Amino acid sequence: MRKYFSRYYHSYLNSFLNFLVPGNKKTIVLEPEIKNKPQEYYDYVIISDVLGYVYNIQEYLAKTRNFIKDDGRIIITQYNSLWEPILRFASALGIRKTLKIEQNWLSLNDLKNFVYLAGFETIKSGTKMIMPIYIPFVSWLLNKFISNIFPFSKLGIFHYVVVKKNKSINFQNSPSVSIVVPARNEAGTIEKIVQELPSLGFFTEIIFVEGRSSDNTLPEIKRVASAHKTGKKIKYAVQDGKGKGDAVRKGFEMAEGDILMIYDADMTVPARELHKFYDCLVNNKGDFINGSRLVYPMEKQSMKFFNILGNKFFSFAFSAILGQPLKDTLCGTKVLWKKDYRDIKNNRKFFGDFDPFGDFDLLFGAAKLNLKIIDMPVHYKERKYGATNISRWKHGWLLLKMTLFAAKKIKFI
Repeated sequence: MRKYFSRYYHSYLNSFLNFLVPGNKKTIVLEPEIKNKPQEYYDYVIISDVLGYVYNIQEYLAKTRNFIKDDGRIIITQYNSLWEPILRFASALGIRKTLKIEQNWLSLNDLKNFVYLAGFETIKSGTKMIMPIYIPFVSWLLNKFISNIFPFSKLGIFHYVVVKKNKSINFQNSPSVSIVVPARNEAGTIEKIVQELPSLGFFTEIIFVEGRSSDNTLPEIKRVASAHKTGKKIKYAVQDGKGKGDAVRKGFEMAEGDILMIYDADMTVPARELHKFYDCLVNNKGDFINGSRLVYPMEKQSMKFFNILGNKFFSFAFSAILGQPLKDTLCGTKVLWKKDYRDIKNNRKFFGDFDPFGDFDLLFGAAKLNLKIIDMPVHYKERKYGATNISRWKHGWLLLKMTLFAAKKIKFI
């Protein structure tokens, strides 16, 4: 019986760890005692069901800093302290191996506190598996679905936390920036965009990706690019497919900067506010900076009532699915490192090419790669030129399907 219990538990645990660690990442699994300094640095360090046997947890975690790269991650799993009496009883019955030493029983808050004291910050956390014994269909139902729904999501047999180093990064040169501007029927804003977007980092380039407009957007981009020969670099292209997501991906492929930014050509987010995104990223306050329009008061006609309700619903849903708080998933302004985008692109097959908007492709990818997603509040203004390219009900239905898809791929695993 003991072997039967152990096999199912460890099979589930290993499957979950394999989900958390992206492919092609150099990984090491640590034991309860760290004796030697590592010979190399790793992308991922796994500390699985180990901290219960460690005498000084803070010191142990501090030593693990020597194992990971500056942008690496540590994944910790540990028995939920709520299960202590159940596991003790299982040991008494011989279902579980009897402990030779008295182990530490840690709550999720205990784990987060130790992580913080050791100089790390938590990216995501949670609790998994409420049925550690295999019963056909029942175990599958409880562990895949029920355990991910509140309040059962607090009752799993083990906690997990994904953490990163809490440290400043020193750059030889200020990181350069590529600002991708998808533009369809936005001729009236092109010159203003070039004038008002800030110069950031070692160099700033603006990449317009035109979406086969019915107005004179493309000729206007060419005119403005030809007229502005100094300061910011200006590039342009016509997208091959349809949708903002396709335009963003084309722009990212053209980008030469260290940092990738998306800026909507309707200019409903003031261009000068990109400064805040840049500062947040280079100061290591987050890995993926997501604009949020739902904090500051909006101009009267900037967002319709039902759009606001939809935004709040999708924000609540995605916060629960991705395991990180998000207030506005639909804001077009998003910023990340180019190196992280390459990882998102390389892992895109996990979700597939399904997102015409581009926002969710990036958010899903960032969450899957354990990037720390930070909301950046922005002011939201009325559109001054043209009309929105978004259909509230048609695209709302598509977003709902994408939400359910994300839940299946990320949450209910």
